[in-house]
This record gives sequence, C-alpha cells and structure tokens, in this order.
Amino acid sequence: MACVLTELVLDCAEPERVAAFWMEVLDWEVLDRDEDAVEIGRPGLRPTLVCSRDPEPKRSKLRLHLDVNATDRDQDAELERLLALGARPVDVGQTGAESWHVLADPEGNEFCLLRSRVSP
Repeated sequence: MACVLTELVLDCAEPERVAAFWMEVLDWEVLDRDEDAVEIGRPGLRPTLVCSRDPEPKRSKLRLHLDVNATDRDQDAELERLLALGARPVDVGQTGAESWHVLADPEGNEFCLLRSRVSP
C-alpha cells in the first residue's frame, strides 16, 4: 500500500492568526490545537493543515504552495473576498498573462487562486 497525504504543515510565527485566515478561506474548522500548533480541516477528511509555530521569519518564496479554487463564485469575486480577509497580491515573477492570481496569507506564505470553479 502507498502512503496517504494526511497533513500539510505551514510554519508561522502566529499559528492562531494564520489558522483563522485559512479557516475563513477554506470554510474549515479547528480540529486540534496546542500551544505551538493549530490543526484545521473538515472532520474525517484529509489532508488537514497544521499551522505550526516557528519563530524564524520566512526568508524566500515557498518551495511548496497551496492552490485554491472558488466553489460558489467566479474568480474575481473570490479574489475580492480573499483580499478582504487579509490576503495580498505578491509578485513571484509572473508575466501578467497568467489565468491565476498569486497571493500571500497574513504571514507572507504564497498561494494561488486558480480560475476554474470546483465543487466543494
């Protein structure tokens, strides 16, 4: 049997703040927490996202990033929602012709908002 992807771990200085952002983005909930980490997701589903305390500041572009798709609105409306939640546009070298938007969460972790709408 192969492995199963169960968790994605995102290092951050303020796990509660970053988890709150991603819970709003993904409509997820807290599954577990301790003083150094907050795990969010949907009960019984994988993978989950663990926001783990790391006092070291982010120094460069992430080598692994998250891609998200809107479920109930078009890309422009979802972009407005994400920006209102605290996401911000970032430049990682894109040309401007891409069909996706590169954003960063409140601690600067890059993610992309893709164009297509998907089922939740």
